Amino acid sequence: MWKYFLKRFLLIFPTLLGITFLVFLISHFAPGGPLNSEIAKLKGAGNLAGASTKQISQEEIDLIKKRLHLDKPAPVAYLYWLKQIVQFDLGESRLHSRKVSELIVEKLPVSLFFGLSGFFLTYLICIPLGIQKALKEGSRFDFITSFIIFFTYSLPVFAFAMLLLYVFASGEVFSFFPLGHEVSDFYEDLSVWGKIKDRLAHMFLPVICYVVGSFAVLTLLMKNSLLDQIAKEYVRTAISKGLSFSDSIFKHAFRNSLIPIATGFGSNLTLIFSGSLFIELVFNIDGMGLLSFEAVRERDTDLMMGLLLAQSFLGLIGKIVSDFCYILIDPRIDFE
Repeated sequence: MWKYFLKRFLLIFPTLLGITFLVFLISHFAPGGPLNSEIAKLKGAGNLAGASTKQISQEEIDLIKKRLHLDKPAPVAYLYWLKQIVQFDLGESRLHSRKVSELIVEKLPVSLFFGLSGFFLTYLICIPLGIQKALKEGSRFDFITSFIIFFTYSLPVFAFAMLLLYVFASGEVFSFFPLGHEVSDFYEDLSVWGKIKDRLAHMFLPVICYVVGSFAVLTLLMKNSLLDQIAKEYVRTAISKGLSFSDSIFKHAFRNSLIPIATGFGSNLTLIFSGSLFIELVFNIDGMGLLSFEAVRERDTDLMMGLLLAQSFLGLIGKIVSDFCYILIDPRIDFE
């Protein structure tokens, strides 16, 4: 089994090469690439009529191309970027005039704080809820919870976030929570307990949105997976031999029903680190999701490629973690 995981780890590097090379080509040949973005930045906003107030000479354009390695074929320019990465240098963001590594280190804890909170809360709620729905299938409890699940699933995340803000934070209905951001402006002046309460108040609504994002899928997956295991022969055999129904479920069927849950573990792990763009936009959270959006919008190549590299690496690690979870759940699984 360790040979399998060693192969998976070794495959990470060629996979990252393929992903980054493809996106690098697209970013360079797509309309409004890094050259156009840099020229527009030098020209400025323009006058009231929309015309540029500054003319850029061909010599200046050639210098920009040389600095961005755009005077060379795209594969050669990619090799320059790759050489930079091998030296553990993610480059410098043109948008923020700072090193990409510094920006990632600064924004990552914000997305990590909200993402981990939502991740653990999602599993703590959805797995027990899915079990109860499976054990009480067809009951009033199953019907009511199904209605709530499908109602939340039908709402887009950004619409649900705006609804929460309007009802619980705007003051039009209630003002129980702040409108956004990670902490209050007077956070540093608060006591330790005051800082904890302030953090909890700011994280409550965004974390609810994180949970709702995968609430329906995970709950129904848990329910249907457990129902499928309950219907199998080995559960009925265990009951017929004198084992109680609850012991048959929790000692045998429950563990096997977790295998489909482990499949999405890697994807959720990636979401923790990459952040959610819509949630961060609505709640004014300065995290990785918002940073990724700005990088793509402004064609900030170094920042975009640095974020892509980090998120792709975490996504591939997440897939390996999912495979490892399969083995923990069912030691009979043999990937060889």
